[in-house]
Amino acid sequence: MKHTTNRRFLKRILWIGAFIFILMNIIAIFHGYKFTHFDTTVGERVNADKLNALQKTKMLLFGTSLPRPKNTDLPAQPYETVTIQSNVKLEAWYIKVANPKGTVLLFHGYQGNKSVLIQASDEFLKMGYNTLLADFMGSGGSEGNSTTIGAIEGTEVKDCFEFIKNKREKNIVLYGSSMGSAAVMKAIDEYKISPKAIIIGCPFGTMYATVCRRFEILGVPSFPLAGMLTFWGGIENGFWAFSHNPQEYAKSITCPTLLLYGEKDNRVSRAEIDAIYTNLAGHKTLQTFPDTGHGQYVDTDHDTWVNNVKGFLKSTDH
Repeated sequence: MKHTTNRRFLKRILWIGAFIFILMNIIAIFHGYKFTHFDTTVGERVNADKLNALQKTKMLLFGTSLPRPKNTDLPAQPYETVTIQSNVKLEAWYIKVANPKGTVLLFHGYQGNKSVLIQASDEFLKMGYNTLLADFMGSGGSEGNSTTIGAIEGTEVKDCFEFIKNKREKNIVLYGSSMGSAAVMKAIDEYKISPKAIIIGCPFGTMYATVCRRFEILGVPSFPLAGMLTFWGGIENGFWAFSHNPQEYAKSITCPTLLLYGEKDNRVSRAEIDAIYTNLAGHKTLQTFPDTGHGQYVDTDHDTWVNNVKGFLKSTDH
């Protein structure tokens, strides 16, 4: 009798465990889809840092719909809107200066668009460089409604690079912020493109780490849901997300690199930045911003950003 009772109890525990496992995977599937797909019916982006406990719980269970990023500003200088064929048709703004030193290709972060790159572009123009500001797939004027946090976007960086290279430009600099940085690093690692130099701001170390950070911001443990979300987010978009790791891509990067990081960043850890910096194979410089978080340092630390970028680019002119 006791043996039968124990067996029933074990069976019940197994059923409860199976139910919880299935439920967690369903939650992860919802999150994975919403994390990588934009909704054209949603008006404003939700800031997880400002949600109350009930809102965070709802977001934790069902994910949150992300508005498709729209370009809200236009360059002040004369520009040409160009279409670049990649995995989808990409829209970019091409801005020229007289007697250019080269061309800087600019790539935005997660939930961004090329409008947020205008201020950085303005500074590169002042330094004597043409600029190309690109919308990744799912953003601005480019096709699609999805994002892969830099994985497939690496192909788009490569195609933008080839677009400018086909104009007989030899001095090409790649500039990325957050996801844009990850895509730049992915393009160099996978496609072996050879820019003159790269400037990368706040790249995450691994895809898994950046997903974990999403849960930590919500104030909940990342294990095991972060692993499930990483798995399903990749599966839903046709790539293996656990291998999307900029700190590994860094080992393939031999061109001069300026790595930028805000010390108050709550989305990318200093340990991730240090791992990337250690793995960079070429000449490298790390510039940190003590009072700045995650984002565009040209906006928050303008003078420091300009001085460091200008000095870095000057060091590559030989």
